[in-house]
Amino acid sequence: QVQLVESGGGSVQAGGSLRLSCAASGFAFSSYAMGWFRQAPGKERVFVAAITRTGYNTYYADSVKGRFTVSRDNAKNTVYLQMNSLKPEDTAVYYCAAGISGSYFNVNEYDYWGQGTQVTVSS
Repeated sequence: QVQLVESGGGSVQAGGSLRLSCAASGFAFSSYAMGWFRQAPGKERVFVAAITRTGYNTYYADSVKGRFTVSRDNAKNTVYLQMNSLKPEDTAVYYCAAGISGSYFNVNEYDYWGQGTQVTVSS
């Protein structure tokens, strides 16, 4: 069955770094664009970053541009999110998602989702 399993979340002080991983199985990983979204308590799930099937193109929300980097390893069926210069407003549950078509930025265009990993940034 399809699985997306995120890892690497945790608690960090402002200015610190974390690297999230998302291991995929049960579908043709290299055929899917991959996205990262986050959801803070009481708020909607929002786009963070996305990467195309080959990894050639990447896209970022303005709020994370220059601080976060998305990458993928199709040989390992894994997508990563390197998060640097973390801020308290980055605190959220982070989800990875896989989509085969549609907008990279729209949560409704993704087909598969992970269970999420908590990131907490303290000031």
